[in-house]
Amino acid sequence: MGKPNFSDEFKRDAVAQITERGYPVAEVSQRLGVSQHSLYAWKRQLAKVVSGDASKDAEIRQLKRELARVTEERDILKKATAYFA
Repeated sequence: MGKPNFSDEFKRDAVAQITERGYPVAEVSQRLGVSQHSLYAWKRQLAKVVSGDASKDAEIRQLKRELARVTEERDILKKATAYFA
């Protein structure tokens, strides 16, 4: 018999029981019929996804600041062009 495939939603819910609700890994493992090793692996995988999201958020903030700066420079140049025209 092969290893069972669990949906991503099932994995997220299982990890949420540990991280958000505070249930012990052993209890969640027994209740869901999943090995503790699998729960720890899912927890690591989800942590990587979350940290990836954080770096994307930081990049978005940086790009917004750069856009604001470039927009301000453009507006200044438009005013200067109108002044000298």
